[in-house]
Amino acid sequence: MQWILPIRTAHFFEPYKMKKISLLTAVFAVFLSLSSFAQGPLGVFDGQGDVGAKTRPGYGVYLPQTRQYILSGSGENVWNDKDEFHYVYKRMKGDFIVNTRADFVGWEGVELHRKIGWMVRKSLDGNSAHVNAVVHGNGLTSLQFRRTAGAKTEEIYSKTDHANIIQLERKGNTYTMRVAKFGESFVTAQIADIDLGDEVYVGLFIGSHNADVNESAVFSNVRITVPFPDNKKMGMILGSNLELMEIASGDRKIVYSVPYSIQAPNWTPDNKSLVFNDEKGTLYNFDLASGKPSVINTGGIKNNNDHVISFDGKMIGLSSNTKAGSIVYTVPIGGGTPKQITPTGPSYLHGWSPDGKSLVFCGQRNGDFDVYKVPADGGPEVQLTNTKGLDDGPEYTPDGKYIYFNSVRSGVMQIWRMKPDGSGQEQVTNDDMNNWFAHISPDGKWMVFISFLKEEVDPGAHPAYKHVYIRLMPVAGGKPKVLAYFYGGQGSINTPSWSPDSKRIAFISNSDMGEPGK
Repeated sequence: MQWILPIRTAHFFEPYKMKKISLLTAVFAVFLSLSSFAQGPLGVFDGQGDVGAKTRPGYGVYLPQTRQYILSGSGENVWNDKDEFHYVYKRMKGDFIVNTRADFVGWEGVELHRKIGWMVRKSLDGNSAHVNAVVHGNGLTSLQFRRTAGAKTEEIYSKTDHANIIQLERKGNTYTMRVAKFGESFVTAQIADIDLGDEVYVGLFIGSHNADVNESAVFSNVRITVPFPDNKKMGMILGSNLELMEIASGDRKIVYSVPYSIQAPNWTPDNKSLVFNDEKGTLYNFDLASGKPSVINTGGIKNNNDHVISFDGKMIGLSSNTKAGSIVYTVPIGGGTPKQITPTGPSYLHGWSPDGKSLVFCGQRNGDFDVYKVPADGGPEVQLTNTKGLDDGPEYTPDGKYIYFNSVRSGVMQIWRMKPDGSGQEQVTNDDMNNWFAHISPDGKWMVFISFLKEEVDPGAHPAYKHVYIRLMPVAGGKPKVLAYFYGGQGSINTPSWSPDSKRIAFISNSDMGEPGK
């Protein structure tokens, strides 16, 4: 039995490093592995065990304080007509998306072809039909599959190697592997016509490629997602996870889950709570200490998921659908009587100036969507952009020197910025993704935004329930880095969501949680 210590990322985009913990924690982890390695549920999984004949006892441990899974396993191989490995698994039906960050403990290891990844199996027999997304000890990354029990394993090599972000999606009998080195975009491989039956085993695995040796790995940010059903009309109906993510490490923590749609978390300037809306347009204050939401009285005004807190934390602006279209209102942060700000719609609020005097919004006027500014107490609006196509998501920088927005004027949706009077408009991002909703950190150094994949979304659309990234970019310029790989979209991060200390952001990920609504 090996001693396994939990590990966490130490610096942004650097490999995992061993992190010192107390001897008590280490002994407790080993005790758990010895006493219950083949019994009962483990975190989100139903069970675990060794698959195949020639294996030393393996184990899995879930560490709730770090939300990591530590796996140790042996076995001659996962290849040819039979497999040997340790497996933590869940029984599932239908379509799903599974995602994790995975790293070997000890980069050298014993065998170059030790393996970790996601595995979908028809049974727990060693020769079962299966599909797996796997990273080898030498960095080889591939989509492996056995079509029927006892058949030879086939393989599709990925164009990337040494991946540590591993995603596997099932849609019918089609399996799609998406892999990346943390910070980079996914590389995709796909195999169709693999019939494993409707109900399958889904889980994480480790094999040592040596029956006499146990290898170990750590799996973080483990997510099991049930996507939007194809047989339902599109709408904001899926369950929601309110997540907090550390910018330095990409580590994610789910702090609240509901089986219906909640959207657009704002972090309050006092660092005590988050504000979000639900599918019915009700605003909530989510207390971070207690983990409980309370309703914000908006005087009967329903929110359509665009809401912004003033920099001083005293007021909240929100957009609400009316017969005239979406209209902007303001209300005290603790609740009260709403005040109408824009006389006409559609007007979708996105930004509040640092001095509290102005609001910026996306407005449709004369058949086109542009960025407008209006006094926070009401008054005449000023048009700031006038190009053809959609200009959306305006937001002030904390120093008030710029307004960032997203525009489709270059052919794909990209991040732009301008001075508060609309002059000096310049493009900030320049790639082939569709980038929306730039949010500038309170210290003014970083920008996060959500990116839709061009193969899934048209440039002018930002739908719910897609494969999306949250990306990080220095305000001074540079290449964007992927912070989060998840299933979400509209409502995930469409409003300012930085923590006051610029160390974390809040966002919403989505999954079908088995209930149709609240």
